[in-house]
Amino acid sequence: METKNGVKFTPVLLGSDFNVYGMARSFYDLYHEPVQAFASIQLAPTRYTKVVNLELIPGFDEDPVWIETMRKLKERYADHPEPVILIGCGDGYAELISKHKAELEDVFICPYIDYDKLRQLNNKENFYKVCDQYGLPYPHTRIITKEEATSGEPIQQPFGYPVALKPANSVEWLDVHFEGRKKAFRIQSEAEFTDIVAKIYANGYQSDLILQDFIPGDDSNMRVLNAYVDQDHHVKMMCLGHPLLEDCAPSAIGNYVAIIPEYNETIYRDIQKFLEAIDFTGYANFDMKYDSRDQSFKLFEINLRQGRSSFFVTLNGYNLADWVVKDYVKHTLADAPTVYGNQDASQHALWLGVPVKVFKQYTRENVDKDRALKLIAAGKYGTTYRFDQDMNLKRWALIKWMEHNYTVNFKKYFAENKG
Repeated sequence: METKNGVKFTPVLLGSDFNVYGMARSFYDLYHEPVQAFASIQLAPTRYTKVVNLELIPGFDEDPVWIETMRKLKERYADHPEPVILIGCGDGYAELISKHKAELEDVFICPYIDYDKLRQLNNKENFYKVCDQYGLPYPHTRIITKEEATSGEPIQQPFGYPVALKPANSVEWLDVHFEGRKKAFRIQSEAEFTDIVAKIYANGYQSDLILQDFIPGDDSNMRVLNAYVDQDHHVKMMCLGHPLLEDCAPSAIGNYVAIIPEYNETIYRDIQKFLEAIDFTGYANFDMKYDSRDQSFKLFEINLRQGRSSFFVTLNGYNLADWVVKDYVKHTLADAPTVYGNQDASQHALWLGVPVKVFKQYTRENVDKDRALKLIAAGKYGTTYRFDQDMNLKRWALIKWMEHNYTVNFKKYFAENKG
């Protein structure tokens, strides 16, 4: 790829999901060239597309296959005179890049923090300790260890039901499977709590669990913040989103499917202060929820990469791919002011991950939904996967199939998991 001033570079993406397609589409919007990607398996978002050249490598999602393959890719890219930017589109890939950064960065630009710091932030339990250090609010939390959960003694928990339960180690959780498994659990009773904890450890999970006071309110109380922090640890872009609806399928709970842009100076100030204080670098993605009981936004987690719904940033005029190029290729970010997104409401666009009819049927009635419906009526909305410049008969049929599945899943699971 080549910038307007003639500087060439090559982006390399890891993964094959919505996150990868969103980043590839962001690059394509700017440079009109496909992006090379590598992944262990083929997922629907990157099928039948001209914006991603995907190479599949079985076992590529973990060591030793990953680092052995990357050594071969180093040889492939070693003679490139232009910068080669390595972007992991998923928790596992981001962690692997960080872990092996010292070995990779003689060939690849790796816009990630050091591995020790990543491990501290990636683990929710450790992240909450960091929040304590910097005065960032998070839900009241109790840690459950495997030893405690498998001791045979009842687990004492201080919260009334419902409670939220989630794995502290989200990367390890990807390899744990059982009937009823969810990305995160909202538990309604003591019996359900005991049953779920037992199943989690019986099926191979080893790390701690996070038990939390459930913050009241529906999906529209959530917020998601995307940021880019340059190589000198200065925040250069922040874009806040207001999710109005989440996926209700068990394996996808917590994934946003409708986001409207929002501006909040307090959130921007607090998160910028935090990221710069810990010498962060690269992409960051925060999930938080508004707690009406004390009028605060409580942090759930930080993802050390852009998220599957982060294309809402590009959709609203802050192209996700452009920041890392400005930072490492164009070298124009150092003296640039921080961009605090979404100040101009006339430029707002609604991001959707589901068909419009699903959004209209299942999103709770409130003023934010009214605003979103006006954006839809004005044509100011979009999705990650539906891209007019990347449409063919097979991809059109795939999109219809994906949208049909969303419709079926909301009908099947919404009352149980989100009602």
